[in-house]
Amino acid sequence: MPNIKAAEKWSRQTEKRSVRNKDAKSRLKTAYKKAVAGTGDSASSVESQFDKAAAKGIIHPNKAARKKSRLARAIAKAATAPAKPVKTKAGKAAKPAAKPASKKTSKKG
Repeated sequence: MPNIKAAEKWSRQTEKRSVRNKDAKSRLKTAYKKAVAGTGDSASSVESQFDKAAAKGIIHPNKAARKKSRLARAIAKAATAPAKPVKTKAGKAAKPAAKPASKKTSKKG
């Protein structure tokens, strides 16, 4: 228990802020994952959420910028990615032909 009376209040405030920030960070992570998967919010709304969290001090502004950049890159990659392989009747996806094993010819001795 703190010796200073005001320190008791500080600790209560810290607990409240920690819970609130943890909740906000969790929501950001979920929104980011859903945006990358293409099931949730649009990219612009997720970017806005990161900007707001950075403005409120929940996350560092550089982290918000990094996450926004990675989100844009992931969405662009998903847009240009080929479709997933079609499953066969056996229930397994068709695999591409295996690459031949390369032999190392030079040995250092």
